[in-house]
Amino acid sequence: MQTRDIFANISPLDHRYSRRKKSFEEIGKYLSENATIKFQAEVELALVKVLASRGMAPEKAPAEVEKAIDKLTTEEVYDEEAKTKHNIRALVNCIQKKVSKETRPYIHFTATSYDIVDTANSLRYQKAASELIIPKLKKLHKSWAEIALREKDRVQIGRTHGQHAVPVTFGFTIAEYVARLGERIEEIEAKAAKLIGKFAGAVGAYNASGIFFEDPEEFEKEVLAELGLKPGEHSTQIVQAEPMTDFIHSLVSTFSVLAAFADDMRQLQRSEIAEIGEHFGKDQVGSSTMPHKRNPINYENVKSLWKAFMPQMTTIYMDQLSEHQRDLTNSASSRFIPELITALLSAAARLTRVSSKMAVDQENIKKNFEQNKKMIVAEPLYILLAASGHPDAHEAVRKLTLRAQETDLSLRELVDQSQELQGYWESFAERQKELILKPEKYTGIAAQKTEKIVKNWQHKFEYELKTEVL
Repeated sequence: MQTRDIFANISPLDHRYSRRKKSFEEIGKYLSENATIKFQAEVELALVKVLASRGMAPEKAPAEVEKAIDKLTTEEVYDEEAKTKHNIRALVNCIQKKVSKETRPYIHFTATSYDIVDTANSLRYQKAASELIIPKLKKLHKSWAEIALREKDRVQIGRTHGQHAVPVTFGFTIAEYVARLGERIEEIEAKAAKLIGKFAGAVGAYNASGIFFEDPEEFEKEVLAELGLKPGEHSTQIVQAEPMTDFIHSLVSTFSVLAAFADDMRQLQRSEIAEIGEHFGKDQVGSSTMPHKRNPINYENVKSLWKAFMPQMTTIYMDQLSEHQRDLTNSASSRFIPELITALLSAAARLTRVSSKMAVDQENIKKNFEQNKKMIVAEPLYILLAASGHPDAHEAVRKLTLRAQETDLSLRELVDQSQELQGYWESFAERQKELILKPEKYTGIAAQKTEKIVKNWQHKFEYELKTEVL
């Protein structure tokens, strides 16, 4: 068996992001070239099983083929391909060499290459989704839910357009991503379930299988049922492109949610904001020249990976086009899908690690809130004035904010000095006045909304949270 120094690899996914051996082995089970051959062989086995059940292939054939593919290596298939110049013919030849003469004719019987390739890809991506991708994303989702619940009451200044807006809570900020990621996980589940296979022959018209079976579509269903798949309504030499397109889109849009979270958290670590921090190892270096720096490397890495792989979605869309019954313009490009999935998993794992150690700087989050504490009550003040009958409340409060910026007076103090606004303050209810006097209470239902969102997804995903019980 050929061995290779990982640092001789070209893809950074193999030599830089594969250093966590256990994680890389898990991914390789579905996305490596070894996995490609394994799943293609499983499709060939499913075919033989159905042929045997229909009385065409020998009764012993499935057991022979199963034993053969257990001994099959990727290296021998590649060696055979060097001779045949055809990957699936090489696979078939290698299996045939390991079975009896009686079984040999039924390997790949009535099949075309992409009956095997497309079906195997749908199968492995479907399994990767249920057994690898979704569990990893749910682990990240849980870590965010725990942060949201823990921080549901911690007041934070809201920000729109990079400017201080009105108060929220930090838990509410995180709850956005709890909701968005939860919905994406459900979308991945739905789209993975719709991945399809085919066993319809060279142009999708069942030309070969139709020679032997009066019900070639039923034969196709039986073969795919062995694998837990269903056929599409219409195939050519390849499966309909849209189910795979939709599945990959669900992954890319999920990646975008991770990148958005990473970008937000990175911004909150800016020196002038510094509301959160990530754990720094005692020997970790933030800068090669500035020893004091603690760079948000994990969040930046996630965004960087997203930038590298998100554009692959354009290629996936282009792969929807195939001339007539099929051309080969997706054969190379589709081989890079495992890299996109691997990058998504790497980003999810990184965010899970850093989220589990996220620290909130209580002093800075309070300091930033209090920076414009006197001004952020402009919204409730304007609304209360309007509700009390002021004819142009927005303009009146806008002018007060300009005066507040010029002086050291609060909006409340300026209301007392304004002849135009005399009498309005007394018309406010005590609870309404409190929102002006204590801006930290003007958080709407941020805490309740956060708890509601977390509880919703906790129920859907059935996990226990480390923080307080809902």
